[in-house]
Amino acid sequence: MTRPSGPLPEGLVAFAPASIGNVAAGFDLLGAALAPLDGSLLGDLVSIAPAEEASFQVTGPFASALAGDPRPNLALKARDLFLTALRAGGGEAGPFAITLEKRLPVASGLGSSASSIVATLAGLQALCGDPFSVPELLDLAGQAEGSTSGGIHLDNVVPSLLGGLQLVVPGREGKAAARRLPWPADLLMVVVHPEIRLSTAESRRVLPERPGWSETVAFAGNLAGLVEALHSGDRALLGRCLRDPLVEVHRAPLVPGFRAAQAAAKRLGALGCSLSGSGPSIFAVAEDEAQARALALAIRDAFEGAGLASQGWLCALDPEGARVLPAGFRPPLCEVRP
Repeated sequence: MTRPSGPLPEGLVAFAPASIGNVAAGFDLLGAALAPLDGSLLGDLVSIAPAEEASFQVTGPFASALAGDPRPNLALKARDLFLTALRAGGGEAGPFAITLEKRLPVASGLGSSASSIVATLAGLQALCGDPFSVPELLDLAGQAEGSTSGGIHLDNVVPSLLGGLQLVVPGREGKAAARRLPWPADLLMVVVHPEIRLSTAESRRVLPERPGWSETVAFAGNLAGLVEALHSGDRALLGRCLRDPLVEVHRAPLVPGFRAAQAAAKRLGALGCSLSGSGPSIFAVAEDEAQARALALAIRDAFEGAGLASQGWLCALDPEGARVLPAGFRPPLCEVRP
């Protein structure tokens, strides 16, 4: 998480990138932040400023998708958790005027909720003088994410906050921590979003309460193999481990065209292809830009064959994660159709 140096402005704009949860091998433990190759920003923006009275509004191309939701917006949930924790530590801040510019589609598998949560926390953290440590911010983000998704999971909020490819690991005093894993600079993420919605809570409901021993061992060995491959540079092992032996089989039927898209990606030599988080978006890993473009077209064709329009992005990993944008700077924002 970064912010400009110098005195804090009276108000600011924070950005948090979209992310891929699980990254096939690491259910609830592994996530990657996304940066489109064209230099645009794919994620939500949150504007925060001190105010006489607290206010909140949602703008952006996907604001209407949240209009009918009776639950509190996750940006508000993040704000309330932040301020409650601040008061518990003897601090005080606010009220704030907050505007969420919702630029990621809802229930998309792109870390949409994590982006809103993390951008809010990053903005409040900067305005309030950095009162919390990274583990404390992750705990707040996990609480907010878990309030609607059916359980606390950090695989989206960690990379959205910290950037790169992140592995959730045991921390001190029972808290979760994170470790950045190396990712080869030449490997690209092809991300395709079919225009349907699939909530994390719905996608989690199809999972068995407990996996069997064989599935558990396969998952552990596969994730360990992926980590070893990334540290050793073993590209062949990486390709064998960019798969999901645990939850994909249960979630695949929820996404029309997924298996056809996955098969097409494998025929074109993708190192891996799976659901992005809980879906319906999917990702594939390419070894160069030409292959990435071919993969994007093939995956979109598979979705079209299932009767679904789709969008695709060619991405590297976002190395920064959440950041406060310089005053007056209006970043190039990635076009996402509502």
